[in-house]
Amino acid sequence: MVLRETARCRARQILCSATLALGLGLLTAEATVAETATSTAFAQSLAASAADEAAVADWYRQTAYDTLWTGAEDADRRAALFAALDTAADHGLPPARYDAAGLRAGFAAAETEGDLGRLEVAMTRAYLAWARDLTSGLLEPRKIDPSIVREIAVEDPQVLLRAIAGDDPATVLRGLVPSSNVYAQLMKAKIGLEAAVAAGGWGPAVPGGALGPGDSGPAVVALRDRLAAMGYLERTPTQDYDRDIQRAVQSFQLGHGLPADGVAGETTLAEVNVAVEDRLKAVIVAMERERWLDIDRSVRHIWVNQPDFTARIVDHGRTVFRTRVVIGKNQPDQRSPEFSDEMEHIVVNPSWGVPRSITVKEYLPLLQRNPNAVGHLQVIDGRGRVVSRGAVNFAAYNARNFPFALRQPPSDGNALGKVKFMFPNPYNIYLHDTPSKSLFDTDVRAYSHGCIRVADPFDLAHALLSVQSAAVEEEFQSYLKGGAETLVKFEKTVPVHLVYYTAYPEAKGRMGFRRDVYGRDAKLWQALAEAGVELGAESQ
Repeated sequence: MVLRETARCRARQILCSATLALGLGLLTAEATVAETATSTAFAQSLAASAADEAAVADWYRQTAYDTLWTGAEDADRRAALFAALDTAADHGLPPARYDAAGLRAGFAAAETEGDLGRLEVAMTRAYLAWARDLTSGLLEPRKIDPSIVREIAVEDPQVLLRAIAGDDPATVLRGLVPSSNVYAQLMKAKIGLEAAVAAGGWGPAVPGGALGPGDSGPAVVALRDRLAAMGYLERTPTQDYDRDIQRAVQSFQLGHGLPADGVAGETTLAEVNVAVEDRLKAVIVAMERERWLDIDRSVRHIWVNQPDFTARIVDHGRTVFRTRVVIGKNQPDQRSPEFSDEMEHIVVNPSWGVPRSITVKEYLPLLQRNPNAVGHLQVIDGRGRVVSRGAVNFAAYNARNFPFALRQPPSDGNALGKVKFMFPNPYNIYLHDTPSKSLFDTDVRAYSHGCIRVADPFDLAHALLSVQSAAVEEEFQSYLKGGAETLVKFEKTVPVHLVYYTAYPEAKGRMGFRRDVYGRDAKLWQALAEAGVELGAESQ
């Protein structure tokens, strides 16, 4: 390895070399000339290599082409980065992207100052890629699925470079790893699933139809063995669907968002038979999502996990309220998006301003055929006034030029029910009540136009308002009975997170899994695979 001992003398430091020679009398004129030549060669090589990346080029100009990685005094920093890059596969990241092996080989083969200049830049690029991927994710999610509209924080490269240039690079590199317990649990699950893949999986799929108490035979044995391999059942020689198997099935169902009836019906068996490789993909995708999610889970917040069809209030890591929800239909323009915001207020007895897309796509054709259709809706002009339907020739307009809006005033049959929960956002998404209560009885609840319908809206309102009023139920009831549209502000806004996790830690650290209702995870896994992520890839 060629590492120059004159660590802080590079290009723009010719004067430094000369001063050292004159002041200390340690360098001959010939040595000074040689040092000048090699410093210039290093700097020229470094500058040329960094020219196409402004952040890197700016850094080295600002530091007078000082080294981060290739000087003899950089050994600890260099070793810390290599140790971090060697864990790439543990994080579900592609080791080839950072090419630690190639960088090591570069150090072994370096012979000239030009080689070291190029290697210096390569190391910096590897570090910046590693830092970005761990803190902001490998993918740009909006490019994969436009309904993932989450704002992802990206650290300034100059900040990252200043940090690693400090005295404790190992601590800086450890600090890049997401600090949430969720990330640590996902990584643990990943390691366990990789071991199951290496061992050949969870055994044969369970054949046949539904199984339940009283059944016996080979299919029950296959179910027994698969549940045991997944950790839901102790090893047992039974061939009968006994109470232990029934309890194991119930535990499995709870962990996969299914009705916990203890019967292995068609839906349950389909989930039991999901390959371990597919569960591993879900965990790796969840780790990527966790890298996008820069939130404080210690504060009180609302957590809406779309594949779980639930909304929760979580306070200091503990779920203090839970309710079922309906999410958007699995159609391109109606899927509920993913983003975070701040809930500011609720509206009791809300009116419903029909979204423009619904107005022109669904209701305008009805009104063109019959001006008295959808009689529960008011026609509103551009100044907010109610317009008589008889004064409008609906047939004269199309989806592009229809100048009116539609609104449903407060009522028992209002599409938003009796209360809506507002976190104003560009996507016109909010949580709300609904008169269509029967939709909450199904397992896969994807029926809305994108907003989140809540099964227990009054209880949710009470839970949210209880922190600012001791008489919240009485006050809320008075608003309801008054019948007027009433806005109730929160004294302190509440973070709300609309997320999409098909793999997420549940009780006692066990990993829960949900169905990929929108197919988002499948698209994200494909993008990760194209970026070089592999199942079963080993760390160095």
